[in-house]
Amino acid sequence: MDMDQAAVFLAGSILTCLGFIVVAMAILVINNLCSKYWKPITWIRYDDASHDLPPRFVTQEEVDKTVEPKLK
Repeated sequence: MDMDQAAVFLAGSILTCLGFIVVAMAILVINNLCSKYWKPITWIRYDDASHDLPPRFVTQEEVDKTVEPKLK
């Protein structure tokens, strides 16, 4: 492989990656514009971390310690 072929390969791979990025961004924009009819793409779900722990219920001792707000 000589220098001309290497330069063409490098430029082609960079342009191909940029093309994929532009297509992905266009899909995201179109999807978010149409989110009224379709669910938008979510990359990260923040509520996934809460599923690792079992639910915690209040005990009677904690209920007894709470103070009822006074109504005016």
